[in-house]
Amino acid sequence: MPLARLLARGETPLVLEAGQNPGHSIRQWAHVPMFSPWEICTDKAAVALLAASGWQHPPMDAIPTGGELVERYLEPLAGLPALRPHIRYGARVTGVTRKGYDKVRTVGRTDQPFVLRVAGTDGEEQVFEAKAVIDASGTWTSPNPAGADGLPAPGEGAASDRIFYGIPDVLGGLQQRYAGKTVMVVGGGHSAINAVIELAMLKRDFPATQIVWVMRKSNIDAAYGGESGDALPARGALGTQARELVESGTVRVLSPFRIARIDRAAGGSLSVTGDQDGTERVFPADEMIVATGFRPDLSVLREIRLTLDPWLESSGTIGPLIDPNLHSCGSVRPHGARELAHAEPGFFIIGMKSYGRAPTFLLATGHEQARSVAAALTGDMEAAARVELKLPETGVCVTRPLGARLAVPLVSAQAASCCGGPAPAEIDACCAEDAAAKTAGEAGCAISCELPEIQQPLSEPAAAGTCCAS
Repeated sequence: MPLARLLARGETPLVLEAGQNPGHSIRQWAHVPMFSPWEICTDKAAVALLAASGWQHPPMDAIPTGGELVERYLEPLAGLPALRPHIRYGARVTGVTRKGYDKVRTVGRTDQPFVLRVAGTDGEEQVFEAKAVIDASGTWTSPNPAGADGLPAPGEGAASDRIFYGIPDVLGGLQQRYAGKTVMVVGGGHSAINAVIELAMLKRDFPATQIVWVMRKSNIDAAYGGESGDALPARGALGTQARELVESGTVRVLSPFRIARIDRAAGGSLSVTGDQDGTERVFPADEMIVATGFRPDLSVLREIRLTLDPWLESSGTIGPLIDPNLHSCGSVRPHGARELAHAEPGFFIIGMKSYGRAPTFLLATGHEQARSVAAALTGDMEAAARVELKLPETGVCVTRPLGARLAVPLVSAQAASCCGGPAPAEIDACCAEDAAAKTAGEAGCAISCELPEIQQPLSEPAAAGTCCAS
C-alpha cells in the first residue's frame, strides 16, 4: 500500500479514508471469495511492518474472502503504531486542485502545492495541502448501470430500492430480500454467475424463487467461458454450473436483451422493458441484481490535468496494456509510474481506479503500482522503472468453488452419480466415469468431480476478456 511504501522512504504521508474503518469498500463484499491467494494479496513493505509486530502471514495458498482480507490483514496493518497516526477516517475528498490555479492556468503551476477539499462526518469542510497526490479510491461506489447504452435506464434511479449493484449476500444477511421473489440478474461476467448460482442455492429452500438472467451477449455460451477447457478448473466449473442451471430450467435466460426502461408495476414490483432481437419486450421482476461492472468517479478531479484512455478511462498510457478485449489479468504485464503518469506532475491514480472500466485488475499489480509511484515521488527513478512484481509460478487467478458452500452439489441426477477412479491419461477427464461418458460422445459428468480448495493455478495466461480482479 502507498502508506507503507512512503513511510519506508522517509516521507510523512496522510491517508484520507472516507469510511469509518479500514477496507470500507471491501467490507461491502466481505462474503465474496477473491481470485488471488494470500501469497499475492499482501504487500512486501506492509508485511515487513506487520511481521515486526509478531503478525503471522495467513497460509500462502489459501484464498481469502473480502472479509478475511480486512480482518486478517488490513485491520492489523492500519492498527500499527507506525501507521495509525497517518490515517484519518470519515474524511471524504470532494475536490483536488492546485493552490490558486484552476485547470486552465499554466505558468507557475507546478510550483504550487495541491489543495484537497475534504468533508468530515460532521459536515465541516477542511482544506489540506500536499506536494503530491495519489488517488487510490477505487471504483466500488460507481457501479455501471443496468441501461444498455452506458447511461442509467429511464426509471432506474426511481427503482433503486429494488436494485442491488454488485454481488449481494444472497445466502446471508439479504436472504429474505430475495427468497420467494422473481429476481432479475443483469450481467454476463463472473459476478453475475456468482449471483445466479447463489440464487439457485436459495431456491432449494424457497422453491418459489424465480431467476431471470439478462445479458447483452448474443451468444450465451460466451458467458460460460472455457468450462472443462478452462486453465482454471474452478472458474470453468462456475460456467458449467451456470450452464447446468440454464439447461435444467432453474434459470431463465434473456439473451441478447438490452434494457431500455425500468418502471414501477402494481404492488411496487418492477417492469423491465428492453430490446430482444429487434423486438421490444417487457418482463416483470420483484428485485434486480445489476452486476455489470464499475467505472471511475472522476468528478472530484475536474481541476486536475488528467491523462486518460479515451474509452476505458484508465490512467496514463496503460489502456492498451489492460484492454479487456485483448487481455485478462493473466496477460497484463507489470507497469508503474511511467505508464501511470498524468499531465499533472505529482499526481497519480493507482489501484482499481487506474484501470478505469477495465475489469482485469489484480491486487498484486496494485502493490507494484504503489511501490513504483512511491519511488518516483521520492526521486528514485531507477527503482520506479524497475519491475519487482514476481507472481508465483503456480499462478494468480484461482478461486474457491462456490459448490464448496453447498451440502449437495449443484448438479443433475446423472452427474450426481459420478465420479470415481482415475481417468485414462490420454483423455481429458477428471475420473473414469467422466472419461467413459466423453468417449461415448456424451457431455460427461465432470461438474460433480470433487474440486479442491485451490484449483490448478496459472502458469499460463487466463482466457482473454475474463475478470480476475481481486
